[in-house]
Order: sequence, then structure tokens, then C-alpha cells
Amino acid sequence: MTHGGEGESHHIEAVAARDIADDDALTPVDPNYRTVLRLLITLATLPFVLAAGVLDLVRPFGSGVMQGAVFVPVLVLAVALIWRWPRRRYHARGYDLGTDRLRVVRGVMWRSDTVVPFGRIQHIDVTRGPVERLFGLSTLVVHTAGNHNHAVPLPGLSEESAAAMREEIRAHIKRETR
Repeated sequence: MTHGGEGESHHIEAVAARDIADDDALTPVDPNYRTVLRLLITLATLPFVLAAGVLDLVRPFGSGVMQGAVFVPVLVLAVALIWRWPRRRYHARGYDLGTDRLRVVRGVMWRSDTVVPFGRIQHIDVTRGPVERLFGLSTLVVHTAGNHNHAVPLPGLSEESAAAMREEIRAHIKRETR
């Protein structure tokens, strides 16, 4: 049995490598999260689609430009974005609530794998914006000591899951501080 030393360091690295490589063990967020993302992206792209439609109607380019030359590409891009991006973001997000840590994985283009040991947690928030409330979702925000990743959000949880996770982490922290 080794105390400290190289054997323990190797074990910790092996466990960390297994955790990072094991994305299949992640719990996916609530499927309603895709719908929330679709609604938010629709609201974000709507002004661009409307502006393209108005620009096509006014036609400042002269009579040589086809009707729809601006509106159609903008509309196609918006529809593709509304359809594909939420699905990709949904599948790129997951979490694992262990016995002594919370692991949050996110990112489509830039993957982020954050492991928050319960001993580093300062406080926990559960937030719900108006669109999230409409679909029964919440965001669990774990605040830690330090500067880097001091707030780790986990959106797309059902209200019950977020509250249960908050209480489970709280109970663990209480046991640890006794």
C-alpha cells in the first residue's frame, strides 16, 4: 500500500482519464432542453429574417436583383440553425453526479469537461428563466472557491432533478463539514 508517492498519483490520473473518456456514463439533460434552445434561437434569428424580408421588399439593389435573393438564403440559414444547433448542443451536454463530485460536460465546437469536487463548493443556486419555467426546466449553478470556473452552470434539468441534486450536494457538504 502506497501513501502519497507515485502509485497514488498514477491511480488518480487513471481515474481522471477514465472519467473523461467515459462520455457514455453521462446523464443527458431533459429532452425539453432542445425545445427551449429552439425557441431561444428562433427569437434570436427572427429580427434577421424580418430585416431580410423588408430588405427584399424595398429592393435597394435595383431591378436587376431577383426577388428573394436576400430573404431566401437568410431564411434557409435560420431554419437550418433552428433545426440542427439545439440537437447538437443537447447531445453535447451531460453530467455525472458522483459520491464526492459533480462532472459537467458541454460544448459542440470546444468541449469542456469540468469536475467540481464537493469540498470546493461555496454555494448552489437553482435558477429558472421565463422560457425555462414554461417548459418545467431549471439551471443548477454550482459556485466554487477560486477564479477559474468559479460558477459552473448545468442548464436543462427538470425542476425536480435540479432540486434533488442541490439537496444531495448540500447533504454531502454538511456531512463533510461535521
